[in-house]
Amino acid sequence: MNKPGAEKPDWFLAVSPLGKTPVLLVQQMPIFESGVILEFLEETQPKPLHPDAALDRARHRAWMEFGSAVLNDIAGFYSASGEEAFDKKIAALRDKFVRLEGQLGAGPYFAGERFSLVDVVFGPVFRYFNTFDQIGDFGIFTGLSRVRAWRKALDRRVSITSAVTNEYPTLLAEFIKRRNSQLSSIMQTGHPEMGHAH
Repeated sequence: MNKPGAEKPDWFLAVSPLGKTPVLLVQQMPIFESGVILEFLEETQPKPLHPDAALDRARHRAWMEFGSAVLNDIAGFYSASGEEAFDKKIAALRDKFVRLEGQLGAGPYFAGERFSLVDVVFGPVFRYFNTFDQIGDFGIFTGLSRVRAWRKALDRRVSITSAVTNEYPTLLAEFIKRRNSQLSSIMQTGHPEMGHAH
């Protein structure tokens, strides 16, 4: 069920109240929403990914929610109709990553050397940009060296890259082409620059 825009079968709709992925079935009980699934796994699996200190855990949970907001902006970016709406989504994404730049340290991960649930949330975020980068340079990461280094570290991590099939980039590109959006128009015309100097 990791194909963008795929028709969802009846069995899936029966276990997913919102009709969205992901859904985790545990003892025939559906657990839905990414953040809830991550917290369930955190509580039930060995080697937790959250920090030990309560304040640090709260900070990580807040940045996980921030990651959900970034995913919403990504949906707006690939769905935006017209150049003005598209430029606003580019600016919104850029603003979010500028904020993240200020939160990152030496890396390679959000919490330094230790891989955390924040990294798990941002793996899919950055995965989108692997496809967007094939369409054009929209300047979203310009000058954000820590974010770019974090993205690269996550792109090299097997647990992140193996979360989707090898056909995912092609499926995502096909999904975007069908959106009838500014981004799909750029894909069709082959004019990726559009004068964006962000």
